[in-house]
Amino acid sequence: MKVAVWDTYVTRNDGKIMHFDILVEENVMEENIIFEYGKKYLKSVMQSTQNLTSKQCNFCHIDVVPEHMEKQIINNGYAIIEMENCY
Repeated sequence: MKVAVWDTYVTRNDGKIMHFDILVEENVMEENIIFEYGKKYLKSVMQSTQNLTSKQCNFCHIDVVPEHMEKQIINNGYAIIEMENCY
């Protein structure tokens, strides 16, 4: 499955910069949808006070995902790759 990768940087509640990628099907390019997925993820890691805009989240590239991530995207609409300071 080809996916759109959205590179995301937000300031955590403790001031550290959190970096993660939001992956969606390649034809999903509406920022509002992507931002909602990002907010949902942030809430799941207790960072729900964060606002998400194009300042923090931008389309990066198209890529191919492994099968386990493809299943996540099919089931949830998105998948997250945690890069830095996500814990």
